[in-house]
Amino acid sequence: MSKINLKRLVSQPEVSSLIREILNDSDASVTIQAADGTILMGDLAAPVLPQYQVKLGSEVLGWVAGSCAAAIASLLSYLASQEQEKKALGKEVLDKYREINLLYSLSNQLTACLDVKEIAKLVIYEAQRIIKATNIYLLLLTANNQPEIAGYWGEASENKITFIPGRGIVGSVLVSQNAEIVNDVLSDARFVPGEVQISSLICTPLKTQNGAIGVITISSKQPVNYTAQDLKFAMGLASLASAAIENALLHEHKLQEARIKSQLERYIPPQLVNAIIENDAEISLAPTRKSIAILFSDIRGFTTKCEELPPETIVGYLNEYFTHMVDVIFSHEGTVNKFVGDMIVAMFGAPAKLMDNEKQAIAAAIEMQMRLRTIPVAWIRENFLTGIGISSGEVVIGNIGSPQHLDYTAIGDEVNLASRLQGIAKGGQILVSRSVCEVTKDVFSYREFGSITVKGKRKSVEVFEVIY
Repeated sequence: MSKINLKRLVSQPEVSSLIREILNDSDASVTIQAADGTILMGDLAAPVLPQYQVKLGSEVLGWVAGSCAAAIASLLSYLASQEQEKKALGKEVLDKYREINLLYSLSNQLTACLDVKEIAKLVIYEAQRIIKATNIYLLLLTANNQPEIAGYWGEASENKITFIPGRGIVGSVLVSQNAEIVNDVLSDARFVPGEVQISSLICTPLKTQNGAIGVITISSKQPVNYTAQDLKFAMGLASLASAAIENALLHEHKLQEARIKSQLERYIPPQLVNAIIENDAEISLAPTRKSIAILFSDIRGFTTKCEELPPETIVGYLNEYFTHMVDVIFSHEGTVNKFVGDMIVAMFGAPAKLMDNEKQAIAAAIEMQMRLRTIPVAWIRENFLTGIGISSGEVVIGNIGSPQHLDYTAIGDEVNLASRLQGIAKGGQILVSRSVCEVTKDVFSYREFGSITVKGKRKSVEVFEVIY
């Protein structure tokens, strides 16, 4: 079928204007009809005989009928021939630059692509447009050195090709990392027969700084004389594909790391996750002495509350409560050490150092109490009242446990004291030790609460209540 369309030709402003000018000068009328019967100009009801053909070579594009039909048909045939010549000339010029423009365009597309399968699809699509082939494959080596088909096109099915590094033509190219043309595959001593029929082959490696990660194979089951120009184009595609795939794999690795990190952060503090993943030398997870502030928070009368509602409802309320409280602790650079029933244990100054452990702990405690009053669930606002205890000082902190299971936790008198302070705090109260009060008295207001006796300490401990 001709690439010249009579309807488009007649609809061109300069052509339609020329036809009308001829008709006006000769005081004539014509009907122009396309090959499919569509009337392009003239009266649909007017007689269409005698007709004169509009031709392009041996192909009839349409007919013209009317008083000066012969002249108009001849003109349209000439214009169609000129249009065809322009198209042929344009195609010849375009083909000379097509590969460069194609590679440039493909490069822009691949830059924004982070999916290996999509990259393979783009590369293979461009390859089959330029190089004659019956089958094209983009093959990758997986992490365990196994072949994987990232993409394919052609007559063969997806599972009908494989390769082993060093074996066969494809395996040899992968090891040598040198692209090859093999126009007579059957006579090549390396050829290993398979299900895919191949007579001629282009094979180019996908190379990165760390070596070859796969190959692109372009093959024909009929003999083809692949040229150096074909190979050069295939190598250009392979170069773009290698960079894009390497970038996509790196992106996937980062996404996987982010997914792992997100899952870990549901169970252990974000600071610990970062220390584990990044192997941060400044954050030691080994048990060591460190000065921190430690916060205990507990819901008053929680056991009684549990008897009022079904367990599933209580768990739902607890999760809502914990979500808000953890958000507050994290916003003040605290580390949630553990949940024990409805109790929260948080540390400030571990594993990462803080300049103001006690200040951040008090600010977090106040915000926790204030946040509790604004939680969207009315039942929580009305029934959850928390007592908070805070102490500070030197403790032993780090990974503690067995080889099978470790907890990052703190051990020492100050931990016990914070727990005891929380135990005596009423709903809405924040009780702190003297060590906390002394460091933060210029920032927060306190009233004396009294003294308590703590197991393991000879002297009684002064306690202060935060006024907020």
